[in-house]
Amino acid sequence: MGQQRSPLGVVELQLLAARGWRGVEQERLGDWLLRTGHGVTRRANSALVVGDPALPLPEAVDAVARWYDDRGLSPRAMLPGVQARPADAAFAAAGWVRDEPVLVLTAPLPASGEPDVPVELLSAPDVGWLARYGLPGGPPPPGALGVLTSGTDVVFASVRPEPAPAPPVAIARGVLTDGWLGVAAVAVAEEHRRRGLATALMAALTRWAAGHGAHSVHLQVTAGNTAARALYRRAGFIEHHRYHYRRRA
Repeated sequence: MGQQRSPLGVVELQLLAARGWRGVEQERLGDWLLRTGHGVTRRANSALVVGDPALPLPEAVDAVARWYDDRGLSPRAMLPGVQARPADAAFAAAGWVRDEPVLVLTAPLPASGEPDVPVELLSAPDVGWLARYGLPGGPPPPGALGVLTSGTDVVFASVRPEPAPAPPVAIARGVLTDGWLGVAAVAVAEEHRRRGLATALMAALTRWAAGHGAHSVHLQVTAGNTAARALYRRAGFIEHHRYHYRRRA
């Protein structure tokens, strides 16, 4: 792996990641970022709690709830790192339920050769990619494509046993933001796991990112996903910080 540049703090990395996975509607509450993707993914439909909301915390919690209520969505907040502890206490005091922790992992961008299996890279997700992601058949829900294609430089990786229109058995999404590759939506069909397909996807994405001048990579994995955590540990990723969601009961 190469040398990782310009380490970012929790707030800086979260704001960078938010630019590569945006809601289709966003609004500021002080420094907090309110966002919605019309219900598609928790990350695009949660308030990113970083910095000062410019309100007393109990009032800020109420303002977050009203914003999502006005849009017919379940209010949710994303609370990263130690900096969010005071706000987390305010959400807890209001009865908001805490979800499983999520780990944010980072690494210098690895020097990568050709993947061991062919990986297709597309600038937009096709029907097969969307189906593997969990949006099968017909047009995707409103906002889904807006969230998935948000970002300046986005690519969608697929491994297919047969040429298209055969469905992919493994997928991932990559987005490039200020020299950082963000990897998300990694999914491998259960019957094709433990065959190195996730490693091949990562190799293809890092090779693509290196060609676009990237120097570092970040991704997110739930604390309970031990198989994925082991894979990323072997690839040289380290834990940068953790976050969790709180949702109104």
